[in-house]
Amino acid sequence: MIHELIHEGRINEIPVFVDSPLAVNVTEAFRTHTECYDAETNTFVDGGDDPFGFRRLRYIRDVEESKALNDVRVPCVIISASGMAEAGRVLHHLRNNIADPKNTVLITGFQAENTLGRKLLDGQKEVNIFGEPVRVRAEVLKINELSGHADQQELLAWMEPLVKTVKHVFLVHGEYTQQQAMAAAIQDRYGVAVTIPARGDSFTV
Repeated sequence: MIHELIHEGRINEIPVFVDSPLAVNVTEAFRTHTECYDAETNTFVDGGDDPFGFRRLRYIRDVEESKALNDVRVPCVIISASGMAEAGRVLHHLRNNIADPKNTVLITGFQAENTLGRKLLDGQKEVNIFGEPVRVRAEVLKINELSGHADQQELLAWMEPLVKTVKHVFLVHGEYTQQQAMAAAIQDRYGVAVTIPARGDSFTV
């Protein structure tokens, strides 16, 4: 998407860094399986463009290269896998950048309650990173259009072939109200017992 925006002249051509070893490895897997591309990606490729690379894009693997991003003094984009901003290199980038009002933190995925990502979305003015308080002066924005999560009906359809062997379902992801709705849907459709664990609960399997 950033490549398209630059190509169309809608944003300036600035450096873009992908700083996530896992994301880099997954990108290579996607690059080698062209048979899985959708129509939009195929059109992009047929036009002579690379969906996973352009002139100002750089993939970061090495830890020292990641640390060097702290010294970049020109406008840039750092794409880092979030894990709800709870672990990984994104924590270092947040610690080094959220105190600067010139910066923007763009969150593109679900952020569970009590996670750092959720605290940023909720507008907290100070957050703890690596156990130290950091003032949040950067702009924090969110877009929902990039989520890859299946919806309720897709999850129910995914479950259907497994239902005969499933004895119990534990719902451990999502907002509590959505979990309740999903639990009711599973019980109504398949008659399978569902538990929504609370923090500190333990179960013998």
